[in-house]
Amino acid sequence: MQVKIEISPEHTPPRAVIYTDRITPEIQRALDILGAKEAPVLAERNGRTYLLAGQDIYMIRVEDRETKLYTQKEEFSTRKRLYELLGQLGGGWMQISKSCAVNLHWAQSVEAGFGGSLLLKMKNGLS
Repeated sequence: MQVKIEISPEHTPPRAVIYTDRITPEIQRALDILGAKEAPVLAERNGRTYLLAGQDIYMIRVEDRETKLYTQKEEFSTRKRLYELLGQLGGGWMQISKSCAVNLHWAQSVEAGFGGSLLLKMKNGLS
């Protein structure tokens, strides 16, 4: 997909126009990101930079001083800190430890664990 951005004072308010012959998964993803109320997250994987929609990320974890973003199929890295991402993504997120936050839209259930702990089960089968 070709992308063109024109910056000019006459372009107020900002608008996005997509010219296409059909809606492909790539176009649909762009529409989802552009229509989202939250800003997309810039993330890296294998030397490439990606724009991720907040609803696609189910967990954010800090591992060895590197912030990792987890989607259904892939793992990404970002230079942002955990608190910065939580501020950017807004509601629907819960920090469950010092180094981990989960998207509550992906949560399926919470069970009582040993010693008063809680076990969170996610819709993608992780706990």
